[in-house]
Amino acid sequence: MAGQGIQRREVLRILGTAASAATFPGFSKWVFACGHVGNPALSIRPASYHPAFFSGSEYATVERLAEMILPSDETPGAKEAGVAEFIDFMAASDPEVQYSFRTGLTWLNAHSERRAGKKFLELPAEQQSSLLEPLSYKDKARPGEEDGRRFFSMMREYTVTGFYTSEIGFKELDNPALKFYAESPECPHKDDREHKHLSQVKS
Repeated sequence: MAGQGIQRREVLRILGTAASAATFPGFSKWVFACGHVGNPALSIRPASYHPAFFSGSEYATVERLAEMILPSDETPGAKEAGVAEFIDFMAASDPEVQYSFRTGLTWLNAHSERRAGKKFLELPAEQQSSLLEPLSYKDKARPGEEDGRRFFSMMREYTVTGFYTSEIGFKELDNPALKFYAESPECPHKDDREHKHLSQVKS
């Protein structure tokens, strides 16, 4: 689902906390991009993730929302990258966002019950998408849903950040300038280390 960009100051704040997540051994899927290199302890991962902040039902809702924001198609999405684990870690580590996440999830379920008679996770996929569209797109916004739009915007920001700071998301960027090398790449000119074969630059 498309949406507004995250503010630069917020990106830096989230990235600072995300970097600290690199050493957390409890993730079953989420891996900080390049953070595992040289740390054998982080190669041993638990079979499943145990939420530190969200309840079981809250975590399942966060996981579903992240999956809808960055779905799997030809390439891995939020689910494969373990973005919900990242979001839970971030919420557990940052008291400033805990209230917003918890009240946002409560609002979403109450809103879902008002409009569809069921909690969000109990709805079929099409109804879930229909419920989220007014929260995601400005031109579909409805009066009285401002709290929902703020929550969904926050959810989207953490999902995108969690994905692109993960090993899977980092690889999806596929930008040579962003590639990480555990060691400096070896020069391909093994027979001409001084590169005398290269043309001289003419002045």
